[in-house]
Amino acid sequence: MSLVPDKIKQTIAYPAILMGAVSLLVCSLLLITNNITEQPIADRQREALTEQLNQVLEADVYDNHPLDQKYNKVIDGQDYAFYRARLNGHVSAVILFTHTVGYSGDIALLVAIKADGSLGGVRVLSHTETPGLGDKIELAKSDWILSFAHLSLTNPNQTGWAVKKDGGQFDAFTGATITPRAVVKGVHETLQLFKANQDFFLEKSISE
Repeated sequence: MSLVPDKIKQTIAYPAILMGAVSLLVCSLLLITNNITEQPIADRQREALTEQLNQVLEADVYDNHPLDQKYNKVIDGQDYAFYRARLNGHVSAVILFTHTVGYSGDIALLVAIKADGSLGGVRVLSHTETPGLGDKIELAKSDWILSFAHLSLTNPNQTGWAVKKDGGQFDAFTGATITPRAVVKGVHETLQLFKANQDFFLEKSISE
């Protein structure tokens, strides 16, 4: 037996009421599903980010929880997200999210810079470079990305911040020079950004 009287079914408003009820049900189910999965997804993202943080910054460089120290800064019209690592209450390093443009599109980078201006490390977060060629920027594919650790704006000098094909010190990939060239450029520009804004990043006052 139908739960809806025939008289109601025959009204003009019935289809609209039915569609509204179905829409409400679907929205409720989506909301419930989202509430159930939101926290596990956030937890997995934090775990992945923690693992990457541990790869670009030595444990003795900080004693806080950098992932709880997230900030944003607009510089030259671009919004940068970053974390501050602290040691004994002072900013000891910053971990910046930045990007560069490779052969096939944007390459997202995680760049850790210590208070003295040297690199803790660099990791590629995402990219769309050619598999088997440009994807060697991934640590899982090669150790090329490790070559940035401990470098700075003065080590190497300005000329050295380029691939060997351009007169610099960084290796290129056979058949894929554009990708490593882009990453080198992106890391170098991030170091320059830090240098130009280090008082802000390190929370230094003008008097200091």
